[in-house]
Amino acid sequence: MNMPWKRLAGPLRPVAADAGLAAWYAGVCEGADTTDPFSLAAYGGRMAATPGLAFLAGYQAALRALWPAAPAGLGAFCATERRRLRPADMTMRCDDGHLSGSKDFVTAGEAVQWLLVSAREEGADEPPRLGLYVVEPTAAGVALAPGAQLPIVPDIAHGRLRLERASGKRLIGDGWSDYVKPFRTHEDIHVLAALTAWLYGVALEESWARSLMLRLLGILTGAAEVARQPAHEPATHLVLAALLEQFAVLQPDVERALSVSGSSRSALWQRDRAVLGLAREAQARRLQQAVVALGLGEAV
Repeated sequence: MNMPWKRLAGPLRPVAADAGLAAWYAGVCEGADTTDPFSLAAYGGRMAATPGLAFLAGYQAALRALWPAAPAGLGAFCATERRRLRPADMTMRCDDGHLSGSKDFVTAGEAVQWLLVSAREEGADEPPRLGLYVVEPTAAGVALAPGAQLPIVPDIAHGRLRLERASGKRLIGDGWSDYVKPFRTHEDIHVLAALTAWLYGVALEESWARSLMLRLLGILTGAAEVARQPAHEPATHLVLAALLEQFAVLQPDVERALSVSGSSRSALWQRDRAVLGLAREAQARRLQQAVVALGLGEAV
């Protein structure tokens, strides 16, 4: 069930994560009263006191868009190794149902309650093949170490993962084409929705110009439609790129409105807005591929 727009667009009071990230997100899920990923992203963005918490809400919604059977609580998608994502560059392996290796990044760090871990599983002389495994952070052979604080969204901890013959439950499908690749698209959509919802909530509280509020709401409603589309379709990447372009064009007006208010939110946004640019190269590649696939241009 989707959350009514009347509730998403109306007044809501943000909540700080004073009791920790897991408790904050549990409150978001309880208040949202829905498992619809877009609604969780938008409502979480409205309930977020910081852009970092909005990012966390969008990230968690992306996990649930990828895997609708995801359990309750904070999850993390663990794929990158040494800043690389290609299957051939991964060293995490699954042998006889046990996973061994390392992953660079665990969003939410030690607060995480379940993990999705990609691991190679091909035999000798076979091309790289990935599976995706559900791993319990407290299981034997699982070690989570704190990561260095990042310059953006520093209120969201992150960690590094080391597995040593840890047990994992394999999800059905191919780890690369069914999970790793589409997750990036789900993440872009739902993080954009959550951050736009955060800005819309700030606009309501600070009484920004109505035209700016409506344009933010327009991006949010567009994101709702994109979130309904298959993540692997070229047309999805095209319309997502259109939304990201609208959001980028809106930023000078957003920054002016934040600076006029004189609140601490201006500094927070200046620091954390870069989280949307972390996947810019991958977004550009997907857009170019979509343009070619839809007959709108040639490969460059």
